Amino acid sequence: MTQSPTLRIPHTLALLFFLMIAALVAAWLVPQGFFAEDLDSGRVVPGSYEVVAEKEMLSPLALFTAIPRAFVDAGPIIFFLFIIGGVLAMIRATGTIDALLGRLLERFRDRPRSLIFAVIFVFSLASSAVGSSGEYIPFVLILVALCRAMRMDAMTAVGMVVAGYGVGYGLAAFNQYTVVVAQEIAELPTYSGWWLRLSLLVPFVLIAVHHVWSYAEKVRNDPSASLVAGDAAAEVEPPAHYPALKGKHVAIVLAFLAALGVGVWGIATRGWYLNELGACFVVLGLVTAVIGRVGPSFASEKFIEGAKELTETAILVGIARGIALIMEDGQILHTIVHYLSQPLSLVGAELAAVGMMLIQAVLNLFIPSGSGQAFVTMPLMTPLSDLLDVPRQVAVMAYQMGDGFTNMIIPTNAILMGILGVAGISYASWFRFCLPLILKLYAAGAVVLVLAVVFDLS
Repeated sequence: MTQSPTLRIPHTLALLFFLMIAALVAAWLVPQGFFAEDLDSGRVVPGSYEVVAEKEMLSPLALFTAIPRAFVDAGPIIFFLFIIGGVLAMIRATGTIDALLGRLLERFRDRPRSLIFAVIFVFSLASSAVGSSGEYIPFVLILVALCRAMRMDAMTAVGMVVAGYGVGYGLAAFNQYTVVVAQEIAELPTYSGWWLRLSLLVPFVLIAVHHVWSYAEKVRNDPSASLVAGDAAAEVEPPAHYPALKGKHVAIVLAFLAALGVGVWGIATRGWYLNELGACFVVLGLVTAVIGRVGPSFASEKFIEGAKELTETAILVGIARGIALIMEDGQILHTIVHYLSQPLSLVGAELAAVGMMLIQAVLNLFIPSGSGQAFVTMPLMTPLSDLLDVPRQVAVMAYQMGDGFTNMIIPTNAILMGILGVAGISYASWFRFCLPLILKLYAAGAVVLVLAVVFDLS
């Protein structure tokens, strides 16, 4: 009897390119239309949607011109990845990472569950408070190495990082990129309702911790259960011995934390983002070379080696941006928003709140920017929530959950694709790991939104 061939899932690059083709086809089939925009605020005007009189068809050539344009558009995250890869390679060359891993192993070797909880909780708290996301990329390689040494795998490490990021955004208490923008548009007091979102953070973190730990425990008991088993990029063996943590290693770790701290401070208070954060890490590279007594030629070689390792990741990030770019060029984003919002008027307030969350989840695929999504959707969801007797605070929470939780799985999210690329995990493998977690978070989110409507959260 002949054995049926194993179904092979396409490479992540192929999957993203197929999604670009799907976006182009959608641009041909979906009507083009627009909401009017208020010239003073830049917000869309509810009830002003109109289909364009004469549809402009995108040329098939747009599929290919979108790719170089997407690389330019995603330039900040791409070059940030190159800088991170180069600087971490320099730090690794000094022995600091291996020495640090040795100390962490001494502390957490017999307590992997504590490690998983600590990482998810701290990252979710940072995302909830100041909107951290891209800042987590430097931690990925360290956590991957730590998890391998603890008989877990790269998927566990990425699960910790992305779960923290997604839960933190989905229940952001003070995030300036999402909750502040959405509440301003909804004409709510800034940060109002923070106490509820912050109190919900721990239960949702525990959902994420349970999911990640359940998977990690399976891998520890049976390595063949790993979703990245057989993936050479994600299965490099950890070293058998780790060097002692010396004074120069401690100084480099402190310099790393200082660079990250300055970057986070600038993002929170000075409007910085990836360009300035990248500059902080360039300075960190120079400081590392001095503290580690690394010569300029050797440091340069290591930097280039590290940047080369992230070339594939940079390509995936650029292609992922191309999907949204074609949607924008096809002028169908407002049409999608308009038609998705129509069914909400047919259901009660409780189901409408859940529907708002699901609509925001779908829209996040096309508008991966949290603040961009708020500017497009909240001017429509705010008056709609008034008509449906859904408190405006609930409409904001529905937006946050739809945006934040979906950030963990959509291939158009450049930060997610960067994290997966650094860890050497394919998008298909990640999808299999993350989808059950997303469903759990949305089920819990639906319960919260229904109760918020019942108790008239304002």
